[in-house]
Amino acid sequence: MKHNLAQDLEQCALPAALEAMGERWSFLILRGALSGIRHFEEFQSTLGIARNILANRLARLVENGIMLRQPMLCDRRKVEYRLTEKGQDLAPAMIALRQWGEKWGCAPPSCQMLADSRDRQPIRPIAVQAHDGRVLGLSDMVWVCPDEVTPMTQEPAVAA
Repeated sequence: MKHNLAQDLEQCALPAALEAMGERWSFLILRGALSGIRHFEEFQSTLGIARNILANRLARLVENGIMLRQPMLCDRRKVEYRLTEKGQDLAPAMIALRQWGEKWGCAPPSCQMLADSRDRQPIRPIAVQAHDGRVLGLSDMVWVCPDEVTPMTQEPAVAA
């Protein structure tokens, strides 16, 4: 089946994903949430963001299912913002953007690095990997349509 590149790009999920996230402040709010910030005042003081912009961005992240706004258990009059599974799944993209920025000198290297909690060793750079774990470069990848994908061979079932 012949596919039209322009039509395929129109159906790409990237524009919708960027629309769901919003812009710079939404990414910084997400960074804060990934670091454990939960309360409006903490986001506001840590990020130095205007209250009206913060309220707008948090509402958008909640509306898009990236964050959940819920009453605190200890004081139901106060609310906290928590990442949903959808929001947590943005962590690799956020880490990759940070690593890219550090590599290309977009900012001075951070005094803190992300490390494995088990052995406190720095994490590896985020990489695109093949189904078998090989790290792929841009020249190693090709766009294919779902109807062109060759199914992986399955291991034969062992008779009991």
